[in-house]
Amino acid sequence: MNLPQRILVIRLSAMGDVAMCVPVLLALYKKYPEVEVITLSRKRFKPILSQLPNIQFVEAQVNDTHKGFSGLWRLAKELRNLKPDAIADFHNVLRSKTLRALMVGIPQASIDKGRSEKKQLVKNPSFFKPLKHTTERYADVLRDLGFEINLQKSDYFKKRPISTEIYEIVGKNTSKWIGFAPFAAHRTKALGLLKATEVAQEIAALSGVQVLLFGGGKKETSDLEHIASGSENIISLAGKLDFEQELNIISNLDTMIAMDSGNGHLAAMYGIPVITLWGNTHPYAGFAPFAQSVERHLTVNRDEYPLVPTSIFGNELVDGYENIIDTIDTAVIMERLKELI
Repeated sequence: MNLPQRILVIRLSAMGDVAMCVPVLLALYKKYPEVEVITLSRKRFKPILSQLPNIQFVEAQVNDTHKGFSGLWRLAKELRNLKPDAIADFHNVLRSKTLRALMVGIPQASIDKGRSEKKQLVKNPSFFKPLKHTTERYADVLRDLGFEINLQKSDYFKKRPISTEIYEIVGKNTSKWIGFAPFAAHRTKALGLLKATEVAQEIAALSGVQVLLFGGGKKETSDLEHIASGSENIISLAGKLDFEQELNIISNLDTMIAMDSGNGHLAAMYGIPVITLWGNTHPYAGFAPFAQSVERHLTVNRDEYPLVPTSIFGNELVDGYENIIDTIDTAVIMERLKELI
């Protein structure tokens, strides 16, 4: 069987899902360094994917140039001109399905998201078992195209350089850098402000550490500044750096503590030890950061909250479960952190 030598990989969103493409594409490159990869994604994710070797990045301008059917027709034409031998659809949504249909004749494979299993995980409390990890689902797409993909824990990016500008913000010293991203897009996945402040203060009380807060958006930025005001060795980075600079810092962290959110995946992308906190979602759905020990996935007590996970993505609110992530014991978080530093 002749393997494709030029592959179009589609993953349009979201940040964590794009970050989870990294170990899979690194494993592909390690085994098949001659294979060229075209990645189709949104502009804001270019700093992630452009770090990959032998990569050509194509921006999906889904809000203007490539909007609607006519826009996808235009995009399909642009992609055909790049002459891919095969298409690996890591997203498999209406937009990517339409795009593939417009590129008929090119060998294709798409992700099996395991929707029925995930539905059972949410709807049936007795169906509680770990499902296939997303990175393996991505790898299966490449396997369907004939590639042999064996993911390794070492499939991650190396550290990025730290600029003088960044050191001026975070300080240049010998402290251990502990990243802390206490918030998330959905309420059920974010710590409350009081709990987040408590955790940050406990970390800051450790000897020789600098706590670096990650997040974005007007409210998060305000809340993170409030948290940072409680200690000299807590620094909020929200709104102070561009995405490239944030990646530079994340790649140099000693540990990242994050919710079920993109920051955990970004840290794992560099092989950084990640502690994740899970409220209404659960790592069994297959979205835990890549190659992290299960002991570092801290979840709520299912004896007290038997309906967990109440949703796969945290976008559904269940009465009585609104703030359950705050019940994760701060002492347990600190115990895991001390094991790492």
